[in-house]
Amino acid sequence: MLPFFCLIEMEVFSKLWLLLQLIWKYKMLRFFKYSFCCLLMFCQTAVFANESVYIINPGDLLEISVWKEEELKREIRVLPDGHINFPLAGDIATSGLTLNQVKERLVAKLSEYISDPVVNISVKAAEGNVIYVIGQVKQAGRHVMYRPLDALQALSLAGGLTPFAKSNDILIIRHDEKGSKTIKVEYGELEDGEGLNKNQMLKSGDVVIVP
Repeated sequence: MLPFFCLIEMEVFSKLWLLLQLIWKYKMLRFFKYSFCCLLMFCQTAVFANESVYIINPGDLLEISVWKEEELKREIRVLPDGHINFPLAGDIATSGLTLNQVKERLVAKLSEYISDPVVNISVKAAEGNVIYVIGQVKQAGRHVMYRPLDALQALSLAGGLTPFAKSNDILIIRHDEKGSKTIKVEYGELEDGEGLNKNQMLKSGDVVIVP
């Protein structure tokens, strides 16, 4: 027959083992939840990258060159009105266009002076591809999007919410050719891993307001 203190130790050990099992299950649940969130955000980014083409914005720095025409190699900043000025081609509207569209315009203009011009154009610095996060965040202001960003990632860039933020009343203000629209973001739900399909991908010029 086991001594009394041994029986007590076994009972304590049994309860401790049960507690460890509960803690393990809780941690694993949180781990899988976090992994699912990361996987979903990765998929959103991949889809965005595959289906979208970069749109030139005012403030972007473009690098343009013409094959066998060294004097026509330039780094040009897109002006606030969305235009650039290139030798021989003159004034070119670029804002809201893709690189290929701008390239076609340059080729058409330069063809008046150069036979079959071969134009290369790239974005050297996407400094016009910006969003703004204001209100109850720790680092409000202007943020450059060097890669596709969703609402959660933008709030993280802004240092996260302050203790006074209304996490389920966050708004995204978006302006486009059709006008302005407001998109609601329920951060509290997203943080809990719920409603992840509502985690909006941001576009250049979006304003995120955290009340």
